[in-house]
Amino acid sequence: MGLFRSSAPLAVRGTANDDPVRVAPSGKPASLWQDGFGSLAIRSLQIILVVAVATGLIFGLRQLTVVVIPLLLALILACAFAPVMAWLRRKGVPPLGATLMVLLTIVAIFAGIGWLIVAAVRGQWEELAAKAQQGFDQLMSWVSTLPFSIDQAQIDEWIDSATDFLTSAQFGSGAIAGVSAVASFVTGFILLVVVLFFFLKDGPQMWAFTLRPFEGEKYARAVRIGSKTVSVFGSYVRGTASVAAVDALGILIGLLILQVPLALPLAVLVFLLAFIPFVGATLAGILAALVALVANGWVVALLVVGVVVLVNQLEGNFLQPVLMGRSMKLHAFVVLIALTAGTVLGGIVGAVLAVPLTATAWGIIQVWDGPSTPARWARRKHRTDERALVAGHGPVTVEPAS
Repeated sequence: MGLFRSSAPLAVRGTANDDPVRVAPSGKPASLWQDGFGSLAIRSLQIILVVAVATGLIFGLRQLTVVVIPLLLALILACAFAPVMAWLRRKGVPPLGATLMVLLTIVAIFAGIGWLIVAAVRGQWEELAAKAQQGFDQLMSWVSTLPFSIDQAQIDEWIDSATDFLTSAQFGSGAIAGVSAVASFVTGFILLVVVLFFFLKDGPQMWAFTLRPFEGEKYARAVRIGSKTVSVFGSYVRGTASVAAVDALGILIGLLILQVPLALPLAVLVFLLAFIPFVGATLAGILAALVALVANGWVVALLVVGVVVLVNQLEGNFLQPVLMGRSMKLHAFVVLIALTAGTVLGGIVGAVLAVPLTATAWGIIQVWDGPSTPARWARRKHRTDERALVAGHGPVTVEPAS
């Protein structure tokens, strides 16, 4: 029999045994990829390819951390100081002069933070070491009062084990690894300064060159992505730095009132750790409480914990909503997942970069189809539809207005 001409996607042709055979409109047998299971297989292959490419990309970036991390940090810092560069250029300052002024300011800030920590620790190290020894002696006296016995021979054995580790080849290899890490840090810092110089001086021209292959709507989308990236990175750094400065100042005042040693370096550490959401504040509080416990006793340590909790509550409920803005508002679950992934992939630096990168990705999605139009899949549904979903009645079809 001949083929049936029909607008339907498939036709039926008889055989010698009168068994129907599904054929395509062109007369060829229908492909196995056209049914539901075939569509599932195609989608699975696409997902596997995306995961493989993402895995290869992440692996390659991890092998080039000495280049990638300074590049990202330079980009974030350049976005943070972009308003300053624009203001200097409007005032008639030449690009090279404006770049050198901003770059030297950034380097001076980092150098000043390092000098504050080192100078304060050196000035109070002997006092803290003496009090630490006193606290250790008190701990040993308390151990002797425990219901179970720990004799001096066991304590001496533990001390000897620690001494043997410090003099072992394993500790020496760790020290060599530490020297290598310091060398990598110096290399990365130099690269950061050089890349930051070019980003500050020629950033707009470099971005304009990158946009040359795009035309029409793709060009407009790329421009929106660039503007949103600069805005989110800059807002994150400026807002977090402001919140961290207020936190550090509040904890510094509390530590000075309680006469806790190393108050200044502890406040600087609070400032630095504030760039790691959730975890940073907890680590800073634990470290401050430990120093107070060693130097001033458990009562002052509890008061330090109270000061840290009070400052963090004020920061979370009042400062962050005002200084960070709605553009940086991410759900706590998203922040937690981003921090975990960043820490696993990049350690401490990964934890610092995870949240701004996630916020930037979300910001790009928000302007994907227009200045105020998110990507189609990320758009908010009608309020009636949302209420029905929350109530557990399933999605409600909302017809668009004509």
